[in-house]
Amino acid sequence: MVRKIALVSDFDGTITPEDFFWYVSNQYLDKDSLLPWNEYLAGRETHLNALNRIFSHINVPTEDFINFIKTIPYDEFFTQTAVLCRQKDIPFYICSAGCDYYINHIIGTEIHNEDINLITNHGVYHPKSGLVMQAQPKDSPYYDVNVGISKSAVVKKLKEDGYFVIFAGDGPPDKEPAKQADKVFAKKILLEYCIRSQKEYTKLNNFSDIYNYLQEI
Repeated sequence: MVRKIALVSDFDGTITPEDFFWYVSNQYLDKDSLLPWNEYLAGRETHLNALNRIFSHINVPTEDFINFIKTIPYDEFFTQTAVLCRQKDIPFYICSAGCDYYINHIIGTEIHNEDINLITNHGVYHPKSGLVMQAQPKDSPYYDVNVGISKSAVVKKLKEDGYFVIFAGDGPPDKEPAKQADKVFAKKILLEYCIRSQKEYTKLNNFSDIYNYLQEI
């Protein structure tokens, strides 16, 4: 019987249906503003720098931006799962290559009420400079030069501390932590990766899949 369990989840595209990047792009940005993303995909720019260059084009009043962020939906079973983790003393980590600015506007209440550990980049917004993301300090054990925060370092540390680690994700930055996790819930690009690499996984339809697993384990 597993005694120590920890849950680590990506945020964008895992807890929310799509990445914050796409919500912002559809709402505020034109095609030319997205050119840095192509540079990232081609390996000529880091994930963090590409997003900062793109997000610098968001120049709307702060109140309007916050109101927009609050319209972004998130998984209907996320809160139920977070409550279960707290009740069962299962540490719940959200690890994101995005930033705390928009994550806290979307699920800040749940993060506070359910004692969720948020490990992500710091974000500051101003209408003149846009949304600026700041990486974890370079002396942080979770610093990553590409995306600002190393999800795999979080998983590794939990495993070193004796936890059975459940990981949930959807995108390219989730491949490395998925390799190290004991149990993987995958969707989208991460799901395709697990299939190709023959990594054992469970398809993540929504957080009820994780909730039911935690009830049974």
